Formats: sequence, structure tokens, C-alpha cells
Amino acid sequence: MTWSLAASTVLGAGLGFLYQRVVGCRSGVCLITSNRWIATAYGAGMGYLLAR
Repeated sequence: MTWSLAASTVLGAGLGFLYQRVVGCRSGVCLITSNRWIATAYGAGMGYLLAR
């Protein structure tokens, strides 16, 4: 269980980072996608929650 949880968290972080790089928010007004660190943390959190 812990390996799948860790793998989904890392995968979610990667997808969050990729989403920010590809889609992103150029104006800087978007809360989640304007900063790559926030997008990565959000993706990791969502990957963790979806794996549980």
C-alpha cells in the first residue's frame, strides 16, 4: 500500500508541474497555476488523496 501511495503522490506532483508548464497562468492572477511550486504541491496532494 505504501509504494502505490508514494508512486501516486510522485505521479501527481509530476502532473501538477507539467500542467503548470503547459497550461499555466501567464497573468499571475491564478492561485494554483501561477506558481510552479504551488502547482506541484497541489498535484502531489491530489495524487495522494486519489490513491487513498
